[in-house]
Amino acid sequence: MNEPRLTAYLDHAATTPMLAEARGVLTEQLARTGNASSLHTSGRLARRTVEESREIIAEQLGARPSEVVFCSGGTEANNLAIKGLYWARRGADPRRDRVVFSSIEHHALLDPVTWLAAHEGARIDTTPVDRQGRIVVEALRESVERAPDEVAAITTMWANNEMGTIQPIDEVVAIAREHGVPVHSDAVQAAGYVPLDFAGSGLDAMTVTAHKLGGPVGVGALVLRREIEPIPLLHGGGQERDVRSGTVGVALIASFAAAMEITVARQAEASARIEALRRRLVAGILHIVPDAVVNGDPETGVDHRLPNIAHVTFPGCEGDAMLMLLDAQGIECSTGSACAAGVPQPSHVLLAMGYDDDAARGSLRFSLGHTSTEADVDALLAALPAVHARARAASLVRSTR
Repeated sequence: MNEPRLTAYLDHAATTPMLAEARGVLTEQLARTGNASSLHTSGRLARRTVEESREIIAEQLGARPSEVVFCSGGTEANNLAIKGLYWARRGADPRRDRVVFSSIEHHALLDPVTWLAAHEGARIDTTPVDRQGRIVVEALRESVERAPDEVAAITTMWANNEMGTIQPIDEVVAIAREHGVPVHSDAVQAAGYVPLDFAGSGLDAMTVTAHKLGGPVGVGALVLRREIEPIPLLHGGGQERDVRSGTVGVALIASFAAAMEITVARQAEASARIEALRRRLVAGILHIVPDAVVNGDPETGVDHRLPNIAHVTFPGCEGDAMLMLLDAQGIECSTGSACAAGVPQPSHVLLAMGYDDDAARGSLRFSLGHTSTEADVDALLAALPAVHARARAASLVRSTR
């Protein structure tokens, strides 16, 4: 019988292992029966679990419990936010047909926005970013102020999933407030690594998901101000403020709440530990491959970069080739967003930052998390010299054909 392969998991930005406490809650709740919309005893107990979980999540996010709308995850929450806001705002005033969003959004927002353009007549204004992957605020201001009465919604992610660069959400909100335009932010990657205060941010809608926090896959939330009434994507039983119909997953929600509470409680200490690991990883890579380029903001902190992501370009190499060579050595990382995995295409984030196609294809994302150790970093650094040499040699062979 083959021994299990030892793996250095460096892809926490794609999904992170469940916390033991969250697994325990999930297992316990899965053994219970009860539809949270039923009026009998089992149904009332299920409803109590959901509402207590909603209160926990709201408290950790600086929101009111009534503002937490449970969804199947970040993709659904983003779709509900941008499509729902667009339909509601345009329905109230047909002039509002513009969506303003950044050029580095995750495909969970990029694709819904382009769908609105293709099928619903939306006009898209894309906000450019600088070399660090941070949106150009003045460009966004110019876009909005050119015709504010035509803007249906603005969406800007809290932190980029490939670079880890934190966006100036407060400045975006300030611009929107001047013109009464609702603002949504995809905070999926930021949650758990930087403090999130929904009320303090001034946002109208914010997306979070459980599986980036040590919770289960299949549950997330759109945090939505009570005054905001998007058009629903789903129609049915009227659950979740009649914004997201469907029988709620009690066990998933309870596990989500456990993961959120624990992760936020440990945030400061965990972020400092993970940032130290990241610095060690980056220093080691640059020692082995001196011409490697570390992308994004070099500084960490709530105004700069998440502590857990290192995005590195290896000149003269194909990122996909390096990924597979590392995987063969038990090192798991990513070429960017996991949602684009399996499709060999350059990172739209790097292209938006001004990198050429070769650089965009020759990059890897190493992302750390709560289970990461020095041994994981050591395993990468031990495997990297041979992997880099093979990948560069393969690229040279291809370029001469």
